[in-house]
Amino acid sequence: MARWEPDAQGRMIRAALELFAERGFEQTTAGDIAARAGVTERTFFRHFADKREVLFDGSETMQRTAHDAILAAPDGLSPLDAALTGMVAGGELLRDRRDRSVRRSAIIAANPSLQERELLKLASMADSTIRALHERGVEEPTASLAAHSAVTVFQVAFARWTSDDRSGFADCVADVATALRALE
Repeated sequence: MARWEPDAQGRMIRAALELFAERGFEQTTAGDIAARAGVTERTFFRHFADKREVLFDGSETMQRTAHDAILAAPDGLSPLDAALTGMVAGGELLRDRRDRSVRRSAIIAANPSLQERELLKLASMADSTIRALHERGVEEPTASLAAHSAVTVFQVAFARWTSDDRSGFADCVADVATALRALE
Protein backbone atom coordinates (compact mmCIF):
# COMPACT_ATOMS: atom_id res chain seq x y z
CA MET A 1 0.00 0.00 0.00
CA ALA A 2 1.35 3.41 -0.96
CA ARG A 3 2.08 5.92 1.76
CA TRP A 4 -0.25 8.94 1.74
CA GLU A 5 1.49 12.21 0.90
CA PRO A 6 -0.01 15.66 1.48
CA ASP A 7 -0.91 18.24 -1.19
CA ALA A 8 -2.03 15.88 -3.94
CA GLN A 9 -3.48 18.78 -5.92
CA GLY A 10 -0.26 20.78 -5.77
CA ARG A 11 1.77 17.73 -6.77
CA MET A 12 -0.54 17.11 -9.73
CA ILE A 13 -0.22 20.72 -10.88
CA ARG A 14 3.57 20.57 -10.66
CA ALA A 15 3.63 17.19 -12.44
CA ALA A 16 1.35 18.47 -15.21
CA LEU A 17 3.49 21.55 -15.82
CA GLU A 18 6.61 19.40 -16.01
CA LEU A 19 5.02 16.87 -18.36
CA PHE A 20 3.39 19.50 -20.60
CA ALA A 21 6.79 21.20 -20.93
CA GLU A 22 8.63 17.92 -21.57
CA ARG A 23 6.16 16.10 -23.85
CA GLY A 24 3.66 18.74 -24.91
CA PHE A 25 0.08 19.16 -23.83
CA GLU A 26 -1.47 16.84 -26.41
CA GLN A 27 0.98 14.01 -25.69
CA THR A 28 0.35 14.03 -21.93
CA THR A 29 -2.56 12.13 -20.40
CA ALA A 30 -4.32 12.50 -17.07
CA GLY A 31 -2.87 9.09 -16.22
CA ASP A 32 0.64 10.37 -16.91
CA ILE A 33 0.06 13.32 -14.60
CA ALA A 34 -1.38 11.12 -11.85
CA ALA A 35 1.53 8.67 -12.09
CA ARG A 36 4.14 11.45 -11.94
CA ALA A 37 2.36 12.96 -8.92
CA GLY A 38 2.11 9.61 -7.16
CA VAL A 39 -1.70 9.45 -7.12
CA THR A 40 -4.30 7.37 -8.88
CA GLU A 41 -6.08 8.54 -12.00
CA ARG A 42 -9.28 8.48 -9.95
CA THR A 43 -7.72 10.99 -7.54
CA PHE A 44 -6.78 13.17 -10.50
CA PHE A 45 -10.40 13.30 -11.65
CA ARG A 46 -11.62 14.10 -8.13
CA HIS A 47 -9.60 17.32 -8.36
CA PHE A 48 -9.83 18.19 -12.05
CA ALA A 49 -12.50 17.66 -14.71
CA ASP A 50 -9.80 17.13 -17.34
CA LYS A 51 -6.13 17.84 -17.95
CA ARG A 52 -6.86 21.38 -19.22
CA GLU A 53 -8.27 22.36 -15.86
CA VAL A 54 -4.88 21.80 -14.23
CA LEU A 55 -3.75 24.95 -16.03
CA PHE A 56 -6.84 26.92 -15.02
CA ASP A 57 -7.00 25.84 -11.39
CA GLY A 58 -7.87 28.83 -9.24
CA SER A 59 -9.78 30.77 -11.92
CA GLU A 60 -12.96 30.79 -9.84
CA THR A 61 -11.06 31.93 -6.76
CA MET A 62 -9.48 34.73 -8.76
CA GLN A 63 -12.88 35.81 -10.08
CA ARG A 64 -14.38 35.76 -6.58
CA THR A 65 -11.45 37.72 -5.18
CA ALA A 66 -11.72 40.34 -7.94
CA HIS A 67 -15.51 40.55 -7.51
CA ASP A 68 -15.22 41.04 -3.74
CA ALA A 69 -12.46 43.66 -4.14
CA ILE A 70 -14.61 45.62 -6.59
CA LEU A 71 -17.47 45.63 -4.11
CA ALA A 72 -15.14 46.72 -1.30
CA ALA A 73 -13.47 49.48 -3.36
CA PRO A 74 -14.00 53.04 -2.07
CA ASP A 75 -17.23 54.69 -3.21
CA GLY A 76 -15.50 57.58 -4.95
CA LEU A 77 -13.65 55.47 -7.50
CA SER A 78 -14.62 55.58 -11.15
CA PRO A 79 -16.07 52.34 -12.55
CA LEU A 80 -12.78 51.65 -14.35
CA ASP A 81 -10.72 52.23 -11.21
CA ALA A 82 -13.05 50.01 -9.17
CA ALA A 83 -12.71 47.27 -11.80
CA LEU A 84 -8.92 47.70 -11.83
CA THR A 85 -8.92 47.32 -8.04
CA GLY A 86 -10.46 43.93 -8.60
CA MET A 87 -7.89 42.97 -11.23
CA VAL A 88 -5.03 43.88 -8.88
CA ALA A 89 -6.62 41.86 -6.06
CA GLY A 90 -7.09 38.86 -8.33
CA GLY A 91 -3.55 39.18 -9.63
CA GLU A 92 -2.15 39.29 -6.10
CA LEU A 93 -3.14 35.64 -5.77
CA LEU A 94 -0.33 34.96 -8.24
CA ARG A 95 2.35 36.80 -6.26
CA ASP A 96 4.14 33.63 -5.12
CA ARG A 97 3.39 31.77 -8.35
CA ARG A 98 5.37 33.75 -10.87
CA ASP A 99 7.51 30.82 -12.07
CA ARG A 100 4.44 28.63 -12.39
CA SER A 101 2.65 31.43 -14.26
CA VAL A 102 5.54 31.79 -16.71
CA ARG A 103 5.56 28.05 -17.43
CA ARG A 104 1.76 27.99 -17.71
CA SER A 105 1.82 30.89 -20.19
CA ALA A 106 4.33 29.12 -22.42
CA ILE A 107 2.22 25.95 -22.46
CA ILE A 108 -0.95 27.88 -23.32
CA ALA A 109 0.81 29.90 -26.02
CA ALA A 110 1.86 26.66 -27.72
CA ASN A 111 -1.65 25.21 -27.93
CA PRO A 112 -4.59 26.87 -29.76
CA SER A 113 -7.25 24.97 -27.79
CA LEU A 114 -5.70 26.18 -24.53
CA GLN A 115 -5.58 29.73 -25.90
CA GLU A 116 -9.30 29.42 -26.57
CA ARG A 117 -9.87 28.17 -23.01
CA GLU A 118 -7.87 31.12 -21.67
CA LEU A 119 -10.09 33.53 -23.61
CA LEU A 120 -13.19 31.85 -22.16
CA LYS A 121 -11.81 32.28 -18.65
CA LEU A 122 -11.10 35.96 -19.36
CA ALA A 123 -14.66 36.40 -20.68
CA SER A 124 -15.93 34.85 -17.47
CA MET A 125 -13.78 37.31 -15.49
CA ALA A 126 -15.33 40.16 -17.48
CA ASP A 127 -18.84 38.86 -16.73
CA SER A 128 -18.05 38.64 -13.03
CA THR A 129 -16.62 42.17 -13.11
CA ILE A 130 -19.74 43.48 -14.85
CA ARG A 131 -21.91 41.88 -12.15
CA ALA A 132 -19.81 43.49 -9.41
CA LEU A 133 -20.04 46.89 -11.08
CA HIS A 134 -23.82 46.48 -11.41
CA GLU A 135 -23.91 45.71 -7.68
CA ARG A 136 -22.10 49.02 -7.14
CA GLY A 137 -24.86 50.75 -9.10
CA VAL A 138 -22.97 51.21 -12.36
CA GLU A 139 -25.29 51.10 -15.36
CA GLU A 140 -24.75 49.98 -18.93
CA PRO A 141 -22.85 50.54 -21.11
CA THR A 142 -20.41 51.95 -18.53
CA ALA A 143 -20.24 48.69 -16.54
CA SER A 144 -19.42 46.59 -19.61
CA LEU A 145 -16.90 49.07 -20.96
CA ALA A 146 -15.13 49.37 -17.61
CA ALA A 147 -15.15 45.61 -17.03
CA HIS A 148 -13.83 44.68 -20.46
CA SER A 149 -11.21 47.42 -20.30
CA ALA A 150 -10.06 46.24 -16.88
CA VAL A 151 -9.85 42.61 -18.01
CA THR A 152 -7.84 43.71 -21.06
CA VAL A 153 -5.51 45.61 -18.73
CA PHE A 154 -5.25 42.43 -16.63
CA GLN A 155 -4.41 40.34 -19.70
CA VAL A 156 -1.75 42.74 -20.98
CA ALA A 157 -0.32 43.27 -17.48
CA PHE A 158 -0.15 39.50 -16.93
CA ALA A 159 1.82 39.05 -20.16
CA ARG A 160 4.16 41.84 -19.13
CA TRP A 161 4.56 40.45 -15.61
CA THR A 162 5.42 36.96 -16.87
CA SER A 163 8.03 38.34 -19.26
CA ASP A 164 9.68 40.85 -16.88
CA ASP A 165 10.68 39.65 -13.43
CA ARG A 166 11.57 43.16 -12.29
CA SER A 167 7.99 44.34 -11.87
CA GLY A 168 5.27 43.34 -9.47
CA PHE A 169 1.84 42.50 -10.84
CA ALA A 170 0.20 45.62 -9.37
CA ASP A 171 2.90 47.78 -10.98
CA CYS A 172 2.25 46.14 -14.34
CA VAL A 173 -1.49 46.82 -13.98
CA ALA A 174 -0.79 50.46 -13.09
CA ASP A 175 1.55 50.90 -16.07
CA VAL A 176 -0.88 49.28 -18.52
CA ALA A 177 -3.82 51.27 -17.11
CA THR A 178 -1.80 54.46 -17.63
CA ALA A 179 -1.17 53.44 -21.24
CA LEU A 180 -4.89 52.76 -21.70
CA ARG A 181 -5.81 56.17 -20.33
CA ALA A 182 -3.27 57.80 -22.66
CA LEU A 183 -5.26 56.52 -25.63
CA GLU A 184 -7.94 59.15 -25.03
